[in-house]
Amino acid sequence: MTEVAERRIGQRIRFDHVRPARMMGLDGTWQRECIIDNVSDRGARLTVDGSIVGLPLQEFFLVLSSTGLVYRRCRLAWVNGDQIGVAFLGRTRAKPGK
Repeated sequence: MTEVAERRIGQRIRFDHVRPARMMGLDGTWQRECIIDNVSDRGARLTVDGSIVGLPLQEFFLVLSSTGLVYRRCRLAWVNGDQIGVAFLGRTRAKPGK
């Protein structure tokens, strides 16, 4: 049984091991490799490989698997050098007790 090494920061999880992912335009015309630095149920901090200048980051996919079957729809929240914050879109939360 493999145990995932992680550190909880408030409600965020920071991984001890590199978690590669890929950012991809909604229409599939652009992609950037990235590393997931930490994640929560509402968003994530990514380190991007390459420039994001000029990319339409209002909405894009964060592809979490090499086959593309696991992904989250995102929007850009902030930029700091090669790191960006993303907010996850399109997910509604169930009310407690349901």
